Amino acid sequence: MTTLLFSHPAAAAHLMPPGHPEQVARHGAVLEALAGLDLQRREAPIADDADILRCHPRRHLDRIRAAAPDQGFHMLDGDTSMSPGSLEAALRGVGAACAAVDAVLAGEASSAFVAMRPPGHHAERETPMGFCLFGNVAIAAMRALDHHGLDRVAVLDFDVHHGNGTQDLLWEEKRAFFASTHQMPLYPGTGAPSETGAFGQVMNVPLAPGSGGDEAQAAWRTILDRCREFGPQLILVSAGFDAHRDDPLAQLNWDDADFAAITRLICDVAGWCGVPVVSCLEGGYDLAALGRSVRAHVEVLMETGR
Repeated sequence: MTTLLFSHPAAAAHLMPPGHPEQVARHGAVLEALAGLDLQRREAPIADDADILRCHPRRHLDRIRAAAPDQGFHMLDGDTSMSPGSLEAALRGVGAACAAVDAVLAGEASSAFVAMRPPGHHAERETPMGFCLFGNVAIAAMRALDHHGLDRVAVLDFDVHHGNGTQDLLWEEKRAFFASTHQMPLYPGTGAPSETGAFGQVMNVPLAPGSGGDEAQAAWRTILDRCREFGPQLILVSAGFDAHRDDPLAQLNWDDADFAAITRLICDVAGWCGVPVVSCLEGGYDLAALGRSVRAHVEVLMETGR
């Protein structure tokens, strides 16, 4: 079976202030890196309000809509802003994650990669932050559970920053297993091992600054043993590539091959469980490292369907 690639030009219309690391060029770097791969490309649709409201209250959605400027930038916090194109990009990011879930659960593909921005894993229930407006992956998980009637969904996050938003949105959802590796200490300051969710279904494994791929792979083997016991019917991945040694925002020492190895570990569990994988782009701010690492990640996703 094939691997789907969801994207849309709107991702490049989400502008950030000059010098901001979450720059438009990230989208181009990802698409350029994936050029030539045998992926089935699909356009990211705009999300239905009903899907966003599975995780965020109406007042959050209304505030984000109202904040969208006609020109220039509107700052939501010190590092999260909106430009005139940001709302459409964010809505299509959510829509793509949900459409990818629909497609793989319908048997149209064994895996999918969502190449959209802004990212989503820092957006809490009523707080946009960390470059994120909506909790894309958490919303996709809730669509799988509530719309498709699944009983168990796993959300796995290897971004270098803790997915505090995803954790917040899924904290009281016993049908969702959320696991994260992330550098600690580092923004946003959450993700201690003691944070285990309302039902013990959250697993955080912090990594020390300066640690590399061997430590990361060991952590993911431990996480994935727990994931296998959980028995997910779908695996969602928050795929951030800022743990790369070349990334300017953190101090982990992963390389391209580490992202491939961790993806393979995840896909091995997916294969053992007989379930599809949907991966959504999160961070990654060195353009060259981002492109290489995304390609390594997607090439492994493609292998799992053969």
